Amino acid sequence: MSRLPLEDVRILAVEQYGAGPFGSVHLADLGAEVIKIEDPRFGGDVGRLTPPYAEDGDSLFFEAFNRNKRSVVLDLTSPAGREVFEKLVSVSDAVYSNLRGDVPAKMGIRYEDLEHINPRIVCCSLSGYGMTGPRAKQPGYDYMLQGLAGWMSVTGEPDGPPTKSGLSMVDYSGGLVAAISLLSAIHGARRDGVGSDCDVSLYDTAIGMLTYLATWHLNADFEPRRTHHSAHPSLVPFQNFPTSDSWIVIGCAKQKFWEKFVTVLGSPSWAAEERFATTADRYANSAACVKLIEDELARRSTAEWLADLEAAGVPCAPINTVPQALREEHTAARGMVVTTEHPRFGQVKQVASPVRAGEPRAEHQRAPFLGEHTAAALRDLLGVQDAEFRRLAGEGAFGTEEDAPWISG
Repeated sequence: MSRLPLEDVRILAVEQYGAGPFGSVHLADLGAEVIKIEDPRFGGDVGRLTPPYAEDGDSLFFEAFNRNKRSVVLDLTSPAGREVFEKLVSVSDAVYSNLRGDVPAKMGIRYEDLEHINPRIVCCSLSGYGMTGPRAKQPGYDYMLQGLAGWMSVTGEPDGPPTKSGLSMVDYSGGLVAAISLLSAIHGARRDGVGSDCDVSLYDTAIGMLTYLATWHLNADFEPRRTHHSAHPSLVPFQNFPTSDSWIVIGCAKQKFWEKFVTVLGSPSWAAEERFATTADRYANSAACVKLIEDELARRSTAEWLADLEAAGVPCAPINTVPQALREEHTAARGMVVTTEHPRFGQVKQVASPVRAGEPRAEHQRAPFLGEHTAAALRDLLGVQDAEFRRLAGEGAFGTEEDAPWISG
């Protein structure tokens, strides 16, 4: 059996909740050994407590972001906990965190803090606003960033309020950007023998994803605004349309798709009018064009339109609910649902990583219990035997018995 592509990568993840764990779960799926460093004083990753479906330090939210990882509890504020952490740094490729921008310096987990231990260590920080700039000390969350970076101003109906995406897309995008940054830095460290910092932020991610809207504004003073039924800002038709029973998305990104589309509509007389002849013409007369299309599409059901549009090769899709999307035949065909076995939740189904590099992982492991791999990881990676483990425990490396009663077991 071929090895997974990242099986020779070890990452210490001082991570919690969504953005950070979302970035590293893809690396874990690809074979990286991701060791979650969890703080016993606070019950570990706060995602363990996220409702609904949360009980005694386990939650389905936590399962979604932490499969195939290991958990080690360490109190990094204690000398003994720091001792263990630094020993783990010496045998790892990266320290990955998602904390407020000024916290990595306070915790001593930047490259300049750790290079004396391992010159090749990569220190990747994913924070709300980065380690520099006037907002560096501010906490940053997906909701705030979608507002601050202008995303909400272009989401929703023109006469409606600013609207957040239904998914935490800044968090998830930030996690992926952090994963790319981390892997790039590890590659550089292995090539050059010198590690580095990766100062990644949700703010930079959100601003960077403005892409062509930002380019249009910066160069032509374009003012992005919300569009009718989520219409594309320049392509017509390319938006949501109501049918007789639900909604459909149709996108004519090329002239040939427009020509096929109006053929499916039955080539109404207006389709041949000069004002709709080209992409530029339809953009200039978008309101009239869209209204005529809406009148046509309202005559039949979504299923009826999909059958004809798909047969003609017109880009289109139904607007599914989440349950419908998960039941799509293509979801199963692409292997996008994986299962793990959990003693509390039984068989846990969740969506797979979309990242592909060779053959995907055949089997997945459930997310770890708090501190589940502490003793084993220290034994296997650092050679810590029972007596040494007891010493470290007694000195507070893993928290107190009140914090983590399993330590005495």
